[in-house]
Amino acid sequence: MSSKIVEDVKTGVKGIHGAGEALRGNLLSATDQAFDNNQNHPDTAASKLKNETIAEKGKRDVQAVDDRLAEHEKKREARKLNHNGLGAADNGAGAARGTGARRIAVERHWTARITPHLGLGTTRMSTAGVDKMAYGGMQQLELGPKANVLLRRSYLQLWPAWWHLANAIALVLFATGFVLYQFHENARITSPPTASQKSQTSSRSSYQQADAQEWIMIEPTRDLLWHSCYNGAYDCARLDLPMDWLDPSDEERVALAVIRLRATETDDYRGPVIFNPGGPGGSGVFSLIDHGASLQTIIGRNHDLISFDPRGIGATLPRIECWDTAEQRQLWDLQDVGVVDAHPGTVYDVYARAAALSQQCEAHMTGKSNILRHVGTASHARDMLEILHRLGEEKLKYWGFSYGTVIGGVFAAMYPDKIERLVSDGNVDIREWHDQAYINFLRDTDKVMDAFYDFCKKAGPGGCDLYADTPELIKRRIENLLKKIRKYPVIVTPDGSFSTAGSNMPQLITWSHIRRLTSAALYRPIFLFKKYATALAALENGDGRPFYNLNNNLYSSEEPPPSICSTETIPAVMPRLEEGNNEAFPAIMCSDLPPINQTAEEFVGFAQQLTEISKSAGDVNALFRLACIGRTIRPKWRFDGPFEGNTSFPILYVNNIADNVAPLVSARNNSQGFPGSVILVQNSYGHTSLTAASTCTATYIHDYFQHGELPQPGTICEPDYYPFQDASPQSEDELAVSLHELSRAKWGFASRWNV
Repeated sequence: MSSKIVEDVKTGVKGIHGAGEALRGNLLSATDQAFDNNQNHPDTAASKLKNETIAEKGKRDVQAVDDRLAEHEKKREARKLNHNGLGAADNGAGAARGTGARRIAVERHWTARITPHLGLGTTRMSTAGVDKMAYGGMQQLELGPKANVLLRRSYLQLWPAWWHLANAIALVLFATGFVLYQFHENARITSPPTASQKSQTSSRSSYQQADAQEWIMIEPTRDLLWHSCYNGAYDCARLDLPMDWLDPSDEERVALAVIRLRATETDDYRGPVIFNPGGPGGSGVFSLIDHGASLQTIIGRNHDLISFDPRGIGATLPRIECWDTAEQRQLWDLQDVGVVDAHPGTVYDVYARAAALSQQCEAHMTGKSNILRHVGTASHARDMLEILHRLGEEKLKYWGFSYGTVIGGVFAAMYPDKIERLVSDGNVDIREWHDQAYINFLRDTDKVMDAFYDFCKKAGPGGCDLYADTPELIKRRIENLLKKIRKYPVIVTPDGSFSTAGSNMPQLITWSHIRRLTSAALYRPIFLFKKYATALAALENGDGRPFYNLNNNLYSSEEPPPSICSTETIPAVMPRLEEGNNEAFPAIMCSDLPPINQTAEEFVGFAQQLTEISKSAGDVNALFRLACIGRTIRPKWRFDGPFEGNTSFPILYVNNIADNVAPLVSARNNSQGFPGSVILVQNSYGHTSLTAASTCTATYIHDYFQHGELPQPGTICEPDYYPFQDASPQSEDELAVSLHELSRAKWGFASRWNV
């Protein structure tokens, strides 16, 4: 371990000590307030705290803490035994070693938890090496029936300096009265939401309020040590991995956030299934919290369902971050100039903005971390292999969506003998992903748009607000609207009907807004086509409110809109509970490509080519390649094939008959490299099979995971319903409800990225 890291740690500890003193002052001040608010309860622990120092109480509570640790360990062992019967596979390392390692992990770090009883919200943090803050081991300060602070003794670990910096930041933020997250007792999660519950209320809002500091409590370890998280609904772990798999001895590390939804039918336990929601940049942690129960319904509840935040994303540290503050990020977004063909010359502005953003991201990360050199798909695949090893599993069971099919395909090519089950859903052409073409991925986009015209006509005037006598006339209505909006944007004035809180300013709806919403609608036809038609029909009459509300609700209906003037810092060494990371999308994608040195003129030609391939969304999707303009940091490890292999078990490819960014031909191209693989076609539209509920497809996927059964080549599944039809579940059957919930989700985070 270098002397520099040791000095960094010492400096960090000194800073933490100072923050700790401030924290102690804040605690005492808060306790005074709690005491004043509880004068009728003079015997509460809050009043006692006023007359006892942390050190004095700590000396008396050592034995009590040891007892609590022993009780905690018994509970963990009981849960492990209940889960696996023999308890040997819980951590993939044997019961005896797991017991000792968990005990060490519990004792290694301090934790602080202040519950809403003190009026401070709920904040959790973990700090290493804060021994000066207490003089007698671990002490518990009882602040009342709903409030307690548990300070655990830390054994100073010489982990990378950013780990200590992260803890220091967490402590300083709290000590200065900064509340990261706050939620009421009735919003807490006590068990994973069932699909039927999620059909009635959104679980995402409650989970988003759950404290992202949940992760900072968990110290990264080289064994996969599970900690109960999100109030016991899930298990979480942080896996200590090399940042550089080609030089594992290098001091730089990655703390990979891994989450598990445990199997509930353990009599016939079938092991873990890992899934990835796509992106690149999508959070596996967020997606499992949001959709894990529904996905588990399909694969079978005798499987654990596991996901992780890929390196650079969410709760995995260090994160990829391009800005110091949220204010900077939003000021950049406000300068958006539109899609490439919004007006003559706009393409050059878009090109320059892409280059500027690339430079900003690389400059911001330089000197903080080398993570940008280690986020290619090969590194993600190797991380997944390590998860597999730490689970004690020999072979992989996996379900990947969108970009998750790239991770799965690369894994299969690198480790073909490690495949037990692999479902590849919404397939990206792996070869095209790794070269500079980026042409064929739009081959079916206009087929999805044509489906809009056809199904709108079939729905009739009562079912589709853009109805006309023929599909061609519906298409013409949209084209005429676009021509009009290009010259005369619609002004939306605030009148109290906006669905987004705080929207009290006039808004413009432009050509670029319509083009982007059109592209978004193509991802989820079942959920969005009817709303899209209503919004455009209103625009024809000069009413932009339905369009404005739909556009905003796509991405912000379940979370408060960010403040334009927010000065919240965005340290890359702090975990975030987020649906995905916009900055990670180009960083990962460009790491898989050869260097792109395209001039502005060359890019203009490329954009025109894409627009010819897809009239409906070619201009929006030109941003895929554009994201790599100006990037100079190259990956240390780039796997460029061959993308083929004789896998130890055949792969199941699943694809819609027309997918707007993952055409059926991509599944066929990928399948050719893996003998014995089968393509299951779903006769529906949009991105991934889940965008259209299909009991037929779900049954095949279930049988594949449960019994290893593959559909016959040429099998085509029908969806349970089509665009413009009532898509609500026709029964209370759990599978039907789960499929309905999943059809409303966003699969493929890349659809949200723009420069």
